[in-house]
Amino acid sequence: MHYKCIHNFLMYSIFKKKKFSDRFRNTTVIFALMETEKIILGIDPGTTVMGYGLISIKKGKMELVSIHELILKKYPNHETKLKYIFDKTLALIDEFHPDEVALEAPFYGKNVQSMLKLGRAQGVAMAASLHRNIPITEYSPKKVKMAITGNGNASKEQVAGMLQNLLNLREFPTKYLDASDGLAVAVCHYFNSGNAVSEKSYSGWESFLKQNPDRLKK
Repeated sequence: MHYKCIHNFLMYSIFKKKKFSDRFRNTTVIFALMETEKIILGIDPGTTVMGYGLISIKKGKMELVSIHELILKKYPNHETKLKYIFDKTLALIDEFHPDEVALEAPFYGKNVQSMLKLGRAQGVAMAASLHRNIPITEYSPKKVKMAITGNGNASKEQVAGMLQNLLNLREFPTKYLDASDGLAVAVCHYFNSGNAVSEKSYSGWESFLKQNPDRLKK
């Protein structure tokens, strides 16, 4: 049984059934809260490779659930790549049931066409998450690097090395740094949970449109 189901059952039993003593009630509440599990999906959108990583939070500790990448360079055109990003994001949500999704926002570069393509890749990943009513949060690349390494200009290799230490991994499970970037976004989001951050966050389509009225065509 999923921890959330156990939590809901216990909370109902505790507060609705008068036969439980106050002492047992307090003990069970603590147990239920300690066992609560959260799963975070982190995505680094891209038009060549989409990296992603999932972590679970159990008793206040992070555990690696999955890390991998979607290779997109083999597809012939940009539209097809966007479809696969959307489909893959939905598939990950349906398989792992994350509570929250964190995405790395596109960095600002000089190549306008590349920026547009990256923005579209991020957009379809966001759309897939919102389609499943999963709250999403965006983090800038510098914010992610700062959260993981303490250095906003850290290299991808440094980020991957720190993730290995943070998650107590004997060796990093992928050779693709894009996948480690996706995992880094998930860890960054966990570190920022409950804190006031300046990054954008959306709980659904209504929230997204309210914060981005210019994106709604009339």
